Amino acid sequence: MSTVQELSTKEKPQWCPGCGNFSLHMALKTALSELGIPREKAVMATGIGCSGKSNHYINTYGYESLHGRSVPTAAGIKLANHELTVIAEGGDGDGYGIGSAHFLHSFRRNIDMLYIVHDNAIYGLTTGQASPMTQKGMKTKSTPHGNLEIPFNPLAVAIAAGGTFAARVFAGDIMHMKDVFKQAIAHKGFALVDVLQPCVTFNKLNTFQFWQQRVYKLDATHDTSNKAAALEKAFEEVNSGYAKIPIGVFYKEERPTYESEAPQLQSGPLVKHAVANEAIEKALDEFM
Repeated sequence: MSTVQELSTKEKPQWCPGCGNFSLHMALKTALSELGIPREKAVMATGIGCSGKSNHYINTYGYESLHGRSVPTAAGIKLANHELTVIAEGGDGDGYGIGSAHFLHSFRRNIDMLYIVHDNAIYGLTTGQASPMTQKGMKTKSTPHGNLEIPFNPLAVAIAAGGTFAARVFAGDIMHMKDVFKQAIAHKGFALVDVLQPCVTFNKLNTFQFWQQRVYKLDATHDTSNKAAALEKAFEEVNSGYAKIPIGVFYKEERPTYESEAPQLQSGPLVKHAVANEAIEKALDEFM
């Protein structure tokens, strides 16, 4: 079991003071610690963006992938060794923009991993352009007259595409975020957690105060097994004109994971398969 202190590195985070990434990582480290997951049994794969340096600051194994490719990278790690706890992290531009095709098809495959999206509704690392999550009408460096596009709806897409765990949290509530992370890691299947994570430097609309005045927690009256009810909650943010924004677990279901049905993995992780005595001459003759 790893403690929060053991999961911390000596690297000084290069995020802006007040960034929502700080509380997000405290919640994640606490979740891993409370679940008793040894740091050598956990792997983080990141994309490009402010979230891309996440594995510099959490003392697990880590891999920095390409822009929008944290999910397939994490999926490959999980299929190579499905005994590991695998976490992918990326921003809203990273995952809902250039990585959207990987995002969409991950729900069908249902590989057992957690995908955390640092959703700050802006391209922070490139200093303030509109992202797929930027609200319509918002002025940014790339939309000086106001954004003309409606925001992407990741939770609705996740639920409709066959996702087995879809949740949203707010970076201003560390304890709630930690509890949802724990549920997502424990879930057997692909788990999405979208984090409303303010960019204090470049997004002057979606501030901590903006979310604090609008978010509310889903309680026991919400049936997480009801797909229609989950979709209704996923659209409440837009339908209410951003007056009511639910956070918590929207939907979850039990379904066999990809790796549990892959015949190649039934005798154990691929990394533990003995290959020294395998004859490859037939394959070489055919393909070389």
